[in-house]
Amino acid sequence: LLLLNANEISCVRRDAFKDLHNLSLLSLYDNNIQSLANGTFDSLRSIQTLHLARNPFICDCNLRWLGDYLHQNPIETSGAKCDAPKRMQRRRIEALKDEKFKCTDDYSKIKYSGECRMDQECPAACHCDRTTVDCSGRGLKEIPRDIPLYTTELLLNDNELNRIKSDGLFGRLPNLAKLDLRRNQISGIEPNAFEGATRIQELFLSENKIAEVHNKMFLGLHQLKTLSLYDNIITCVMPGSFDYLTSLTQLNLASNPFRCNCHLAWFSDWLRKKQLNGPPARCTSPSKVRDVPIKDLPHFDFKCTSDMDQGCLGEGYCPPSCTCTGTVVRCSRNKLKEIPKSIPAETTELYLESNEISMIHSNRISHLKALTRLDLSNNQIGILSNHTFANLSKLSTLIISYNNLQCVQKYALAGLTNLKVLSLHGNKISMIPEGTFNDLQSITHINPLYCDCSLRWLSEWVKRDYVEPGIARCAEPEPMKDKLILSTPAAQFVCSGKVSNEILSKCDACYTFPCKNEATCSALPERQYECKCKPGYHGTHCEFMIDACYGNPCRNNGTCTVLEEGRFSCHCLQGYTGSRCEVNIDDCVGHKCQNNGTCVDGVNSYSCSCAASFTGEYCESKIEFCGKDFNPCQNGAKCVDHTTHYSCDCLPGYRGLNCTDNIDDCVNHMCQNGGTCVDGINDYTCKCPHEFTGKFCEGAPMVAMMYPQTSPCQQHECKFGVCFQPNPSSADYICKCAPGYSGKRCEYLTSLTFLHNNSFVELEPLRTKPEANVTIVFSSTQQNGVLMYDGHNEHLAVELFNGRIRVSYDVGNDPVSTMYSFEMVTDGKYHLVELLAIKKNFTLRVDRGLARSIINEGSKDYLKLSSPMYLGGLPAEPGQQAYKQWHLRNLTSFKGCMKEVWINHKQVDFLNAARQQKITPGCALLEPDSEGEMDDEFMQETPVILKEVNPCENHQCKRGGKCVPNGKGGYTCKCKKGTKGKYCDQGEGSVSLVIDEDPFKTSSSASTCRKEQVREYYTENDCRSRQPLKYAKCVGGCGNQCCAAKVVRRRKVRMVCSNNTKYVKQLDIVRKCHCTKKCY
Repeated sequence: LLLLNANEISCVRRDAFKDLHNLSLLSLYDNNIQSLANGTFDSLRSIQTLHLARNPFICDCNLRWLGDYLHQNPIETSGAKCDAPKRMQRRRIEALKDEKFKCTDDYSKIKYSGECRMDQECPAACHCDRTTVDCSGRGLKEIPRDIPLYTTELLLNDNELNRIKSDGLFGRLPNLAKLDLRRNQISGIEPNAFEGATRIQELFLSENKIAEVHNKMFLGLHQLKTLSLYDNIITCVMPGSFDYLTSLTQLNLASNPFRCNCHLAWFSDWLRKKQLNGPPARCTSPSKVRDVPIKDLPHFDFKCTSDMDQGCLGEGYCPPSCTCTGTVVRCSRNKLKEIPKSIPAETTELYLESNEISMIHSNRISHLKALTRLDLSNNQIGILSNHTFANLSKLSTLIISYNNLQCVQKYALAGLTNLKVLSLHGNKISMIPEGTFNDLQSITHINPLYCDCSLRWLSEWVKRDYVEPGIARCAEPEPMKDKLILSTPAAQFVCSGKVSNEILSKCDACYTFPCKNEATCSALPERQYECKCKPGYHGTHCEFMIDACYGNPCRNNGTCTVLEEGRFSCHCLQGYTGSRCEVNIDDCVGHKCQNNGTCVDGVNSYSCSCAASFTGEYCESKIEFCGKDFNPCQNGAKCVDHTTHYSCDCLPGYRGLNCTDNIDDCVNHMCQNGGTCVDGINDYTCKCPHEFTGKFCEGAPMVAMMYPQTSPCQQHECKFGVCFQPNPSSADYICKCAPGYSGKRCEYLTSLTFLHNNSFVELEPLRTKPEANVTIVFSSTQQNGVLMYDGHNEHLAVELFNGRIRVSYDVGNDPVSTMYSFEMVTDGKYHLVELLAIKKNFTLRVDRGLARSIINEGSKDYLKLSSPMYLGGLPAEPGQQAYKQWHLRNLTSFKGCMKEVWINHKQVDFLNAARQQKITPGCALLEPDSEGEMDDEFMQETPVILKEVNPCENHQCKRGGKCVPNGKGGYTCKCKKGTKGKYCDQGEGSVSLVIDEDPFKTSSSASTCRKEQVREYYTENDCRSRQPLKYAKCVGGCGNQCCAAKVVRRRKVRMVCSNNTKYVKQLDIVRKCHCTKKCY
């Protein structure tokens, strides 16, 4: 016997009675059992009596087996009855037929009763429709815990969730296939949060605040196919983050501010290998690669330039040199020069005492909103700047004692509303501005102070609440020396004279008067300053004049002396000679190099460059090639030993003696329509301007489907641009030019971007008689670079040098004449430089300011030029020649944009240039806001409304009738007196009639505009779609209007070309047509 009656049993596991083969009577009478799983009694071979009555059985399809069992085995003697559903109440289970046991939905809450997993009702804050649980837009701050097990779709979008916890919730939902978490405040996902959620196929996390993707974020999502992280604040992705997503086919990482530094290089390779669907993730920084798709960026362009470049830190990160215990971070006594980066946001106590920190960088601590204690004692901090602690509203203890603190600015302690203890003793503070302590409640120590009338407020404030224990004393002025702040009457705090500059300079370094030559000093944060020089001076303190010696043209630390306006001489150190101290005395006379080693001259020394098979100071030792100790071949090249020398067999894409040079595949690139060539390894890619597509940017924007077949844009003459028809009723069209092009037909190339160190444009020689006039409008942030050069011995050279414009002018009268602009021009803004050469005279003017001139005095009058003129840089050979003759201070190519170039009053068309190397048309790459680009969340099948129209734009009101929009997309005609009718075109009366809500629909009989579907291959140049496409065209008539697309859907189409190349194109497929006045 087994008597379990009159308990509170709510579920019975399927194997609860396993091995009870001899049991004859089982009583489950008077419990809370709602269902029993099929097979519960299979092991009871000897059972003769069952008592199941007084249980709230739900008689749905899951209990059908029990009816069958009791029919075949009439052993239930207590009269067990149904309690639900309502139609089955109080009916005996054993008397019911099979068809009565029905499940009215796709699920039952007792489906898993045999596993003691009785399902939940629909959560109170949600709405349930079959297996979809909709909890969206409820303002939820936590995910409900009582999500039913039957859930296949869980909608949690548009709430206020801020973190996804690793609490096993999703792993307990065995049927969950779609999870929508869009538009919340999610900033973090704990490791293993999705562990066990093996059936999720779609996960949407777009429009949240996720800052990084770590490698344990998506563990367990083995069947995930679609992942959207669109429009977060993701800057980095940790290696291995997506390794577990083996079924992933669609990934959306668009609209995130990715930092494309060295830590993200792996991700570019991963994206190229996976070839996932979805809009491309693009770089946001550095500016050089802004808006470039990550997968298109070569591995070598992912660079780290400072210690600020870091990758994802992940959960549980603790800064180096620190120990983290819970929320307490200790970084004491580690000789730290600055506050560590990336201190965990949940930190409550931070100890940084006994280090060498000289400045508090507010961006290192502003995210610590839970911080209650901060110890910065025994460091070298000199100033507390405004709003340093503004975000630390929970801070209760701040210790900055025993530093070199001289200045506390007025708002340095602003925001510390909960501060209880402030320790500033052991510093050098003299003055504290009134209002500094407005937000504070309690202070324990204050420094020796300058006690004049400006500190009277502090004396009154201390006495009011007695927050200072009588330690702080006055240091100055003399009558107040050594008096206590607490006990000295406020009336004695008086101003008797000017505060000394020594005291004022503690907060404002400009009171040390560092600027020279009447320069203006401007105070900067952290007691820094900037000197604004008067015209003609330069240097940190404006201590140097801008003259012919600017930038010291003398080599090898020679001393420059100005001879006259524009000319100088060099006085050399011992061991050097030459007009620029460029010649080093030859120390190789009598050298000791052996075995055909070559002597290399140094400064007061020499070294031996050994033949290929020798080494040693004097090349006295023979070496073995390609051995363990000597294998110079790089980049996977094979080293070959030839006994007397070696060679390297380079892999494709490399060359050079040791295979160190990446072959420039962009030399003869085929990028069209202003596309930028991006060099790779034995390959290149084209970065296309806005709307152009194709491997070589050969595909023009999709305008053909938007225009009627009779449009003039079908046979336009736009050379480097897009045809646009502003008036459908006219046969005229205009050309919208690609970046850099201009002219009525976009036939002129007038602006260029220079990006590479060997970029240049070659033009015909500059004509100098009767004069030479060159005007350049340019923008750059690079301090040095060639603007223009023409000449051989006689020359005109213009370059950027240390942020200014340097001019070297020589008509053949030695020595050369040199001048520098007073203006700085490398601030990224556009500047206009005008160059005028008339005989020996040369004039420079910048931004239409003050013109400056030099004279290359001598017997010759004109500059005679026969060599090509170069813009933006020089080829190697003429460049080296110009550098050796001191015409140019450096050979760096100009990096930036030349927006306009005029030579002798004629604008330059660069299409007529003799040579162009590594240049890009237009300035779009340097003006990221000049072109817009929209990423749809998943661009396939996304509706696009072409234009919001004005209902009255094409109204048909006659005889002076007034068109009035009716608010429903249509309009009414308000007729003048004496007219009536639908369009005011009939007899008398004044009426208002509602016109059809489609303002472009003239009448059902007048319009024949319709959508005509076709199924055919889409073709573009020598390429076509892989499969026939089902798309539509707008055909038919609309009177004097046009039949055109109203709604389109954007779709990705895979294209294949005759040369076996493949690419993906985005097409706008017509979905709905209407009559419109304007056609697109």
